[in-house]
Amino acid sequence: MRIVTGMKNIVVTSLIALTIALGSPVLAQTECYADYKAKQDAPLRLHYGVAQITGTCSKSSATSELKSRLTAEGWILLNILSVFGPEGLEERRGSAGVYFLRF
Repeated sequence: MRIVTGMKNIVVTSLIALTIALGSPVLAQTECYADYKAKQDAPLRLHYGVAQITGTCSKSSATSELKSRLTAEGWILLNILSVFGPEGLEERRGSAGVYFLRF
């Protein structure tokens, strides 16, 4: 009986450790945003915007995500200026205007 109880404890402890190990990256992942510049041709239109990024919080991930989102709406991504967390949203809201979290 003692061996069975010991095995149960090992199994439960292992499951808890596995749950924590698998859950940690998800829990550690925070909101990610990017500010960018985009354009349309004929007539030339430019805009500065802020968008939420769902993938890895990096410029390369933001570039691939935003390029497809903007292209679908007739915009061309010029560049990603920066990636940041939720603490940087409010300071960019006024500059982004109608393009704040639009794409």
